[in-house]
Amino acid sequence: MGPDPELRSALLADRAGTANRIAALTADLEAIVEASRLVATDDEHDPEGATIAFERSQTTTFLEDAHKHLADLDSALDRLEADDFGRCEICGNPIAAGRLIARPTARTCIDCAT
Repeated sequence: MGPDPELRSALLADRAGTANRIAALTADLEAIVEASRLVATDDEHDPEGATIAFERSQTTTFLEDAHKHLADLDSALDRLEADDFGRCEICGNPIAAGRLIARPTARTCIDCAT
């Protein structure tokens, strides 16, 4: 049957957007780290220090999430190319179309996800 070109295109577009988000978040994190080096703040006692620490933590979390999403997209693309996309990795049954529309990187059907 071969990979669905529309699905492949949507996954690739999501991948490109995610890669751009990773680049932007990486630049943001580097700027936050650099700003904290330039201003010797005490994170515990200086109000600005707490803000910088929060921003660094939040940006790091967003960056980790983006990297995980990128890995999920790559895995979905691999499954699509192998003609194994849309099949539950646990039970082997097809994953419902609605689930794949909502979450194209899904690896399991609803029953096995719970």
